Amino acid sequence: MNRHRASQPPHGDHDHDHSDSHGHAHTHAHSHGHDTELDWGRLAPLLEAQAEVAGGAYREAAAWLGTLVPASGVRRLLDVGSGPGVITAVLAEAFPYAEAVAVDGTPELLERARARAEAQGLGARVSTLRAELPDETGSLGEADLLWAGNSLHHIGDQRAAVADFAKLLRPGGLIALVEGGLTPRHLPRDIGIGRPGLEARLDAEHADWFARMRAELPGSTREPDDWRALFVSAGLTPAGTRTFLVDVPAPVPQVVRELAVSHFGRLREGFGEHLEAEDRATLDRLLDPADEQSLHHRTDLFHLTAHTVHTARKG
Repeated sequence: MNRHRASQPPHGDHDHDHSDSHGHAHTHAHSHGHDTELDWGRLAPLLEAQAEVAGGAYREAAAWLGTLVPASGVRRLLDVGSGPGVITAVLAEAFPYAEAVAVDGTPELLERARARAEAQGLGARVSTLRAELPDETGSLGEADLLWAGNSLHHIGDQRAAVADFAKLLRPGGLIALVEGGLTPRHLPRDIGIGRPGLEARLDAEHADWFARMRAELPGSTREPDDWRALFVSAGLTPAGTRTFLVDVPAPVPQVVRELAVSHFGRLREGFGEHLEAEDRATLDRLLDPADEQSLHHRTDLFHLTAHTVHTARKG
């Protein structure tokens, strides 16, 4: 059964490079080896850090949603694939009259979501719900706002999933899907070691992995990434699409440097055998703290990605 979460996986949030992020992005915390089963509990700290770095973009997205559906009219919102609840808290702050429900299939992530809400003084309005999707979608209850951040692509039949989400919306309710965007970038094309264009070649490997991951999902159905068409097929009215930039230029803060090290470390672990020897050697140097050219010391390291939010309204 697939697991869901909101923020993205280490191809930066994968889920942007399916554009995602992935996503996530991506962004968005996927395992990059042959095994496409993801250990979300183990990835929790990484997921939290990724979402926090992208916090400004998500707050902008939440504010935009507030122009599409009145904050006073959102009494219950669902964060489907909430992961550790970073975005749940952002949505709860943007919609102060709503009960915000973090929905995920991983208990460890929901525990983090509860702790985060309590720490931010949102414990009275944020609750958690463990559910495995798509089988338990019907158990989520009604919502005025349903946010699914880089989680839909973990469901085999995306068209059916959107239709199921639509059934949960109250009249006038809004759905917001975070899918696609721009592939994360951390390094310039020429980093002075190895063959230029390393990240572009890693993107190609990741695209192959993403296709395998999708193909192996239960009930996997190939569907074009035409989110407006999926909304219309579910009886929803598209309400707009916007993309929100995450731009952390060099020199980066330590948390972004640590994220980059984790990101490239997982790529080296997962894709190493598929890469040319020169690229493997370059990754090894980038990950070696003793190497002055490594990610630990580089002054040209940055973090640049974007998250695309697709929205639709129930009539």
